[in-house]
Amino acid sequence: MKIILENIIFSIQKIGGISVVWFELVKRLNLDNDFDVKFIEYKNFEKNLLRNSIEIDSKKLMKLNKLFFNFRRYFNPEINYHQPYIFHSSSYRISKNKNAINFITVHDFLYFKNDWQGYKIWLIRKTHQFQMKRAIKNASFLICISNSTKNDLINYFPEIELKKIKVIYNGVSDDYYPIIDIDVSTKSRFNKNDYCIFVGSRSNYKNFKFVVESLSILNKNLLIIGKQLSENEAKFVESYLETNQFEVMSNVSNSELNLLYNSAICLIYPSSFEGFGIPIIEAQKAGCPVIAYNKSSIPEVIGDTPLLINELTIDNLNYCFKLLENEITKNQIIQQGLKNAERFSWDKMYTEIKKIYKEATQNK
Repeated sequence: MKIILENIIFSIQKIGGISVVWFELVKRLNLDNDFDVKFIEYKNFEKNLLRNSIEIDSKKLMKLNKLFFNFRRYFNPEINYHQPYIFHSSSYRISKNKNAINFITVHDFLYFKNDWQGYKIWLIRKTHQFQMKRAIKNASFLICISNSTKNDLINYFPEIELKKIKVIYNGVSDDYYPIIDIDVSTKSRFNKNDYCIFVGSRSNYKNFKFVVESLSILNKNLLIIGKQLSENEAKFVESYLETNQFEVMSNVSNSELNLLYNSAICLIYPSSFEGFGIPIIEAQKAGCPVIAYNKSSIPEVIGDTPLLINELTIDNLNYCFKLLENEITKNQIIQQGLKNAERFSWDKMYTEIKKIYKEATQNK
């Protein structure tokens, strides 16, 4: 049976969590001879930092109307195919062709949960809600990346049949691993065990401000991995931390991030809401302790650790730092993290998705 994967996320994101998940799926399916695979791509996909590392034969690419992409991206693609086929989009789109078996990967319900301010933001939120609702209600199979996301799905869509929902965890790259007696210089100005890492988006729910304010009081250095600071962000950070106390690094490769994790005191991950939380597993697999907020999917993913914070307070954060000052306790936490990270792999994710693909084709 034919499988059509719509790589639209590569045209929407330069990089991001969904791009990572989709890249790992596409990379494996592209090399799998068990299926007749086609890929739909749109303009500017080559700007995605991950897509450029995959070589897809032009014979596997389907051409659809790419005009007015910024408008068309919110409408379902038109596919004229007269035999049953699996359609799996990377961004909450379905094929309305009667022969389609629609798969949707549900990452999170961020646009349903947060308090969004301003008309423009409200409009974006409502647009995404509409797109998600339409896709979820018309999907044949729904892949949730955690039980937390599954619970949210059931909460928002109680009418969805449970047999349609499958929980398949994200994986973690083998680029992350402990480096014994690390003496390799990183591009960071900080020395080994002289800084904490904050990775990814700095949206309100990520509680970046809490990290900056707390580390200022606790006199800890901060390495920020992600986009360069906006003007307002820079003013905020500089009002709490001296110039030599923080650094921002963008476009960091996996190998460089692995070095940074290996050299850090810890990853601080105080997000209030996550569908999964890939950086948690990356850090653990690199042997880096993770201090995280005990919310949404995080306790499900992070495993057994004393570094879960029930309330975001400076005292609770400082308690975690005190634990890490004890070498025996720190080593136990690192070993727990390494063991926990073994639960997740991209190959395992792909094997489970492939199994569902085959079940879908057999039942059609």
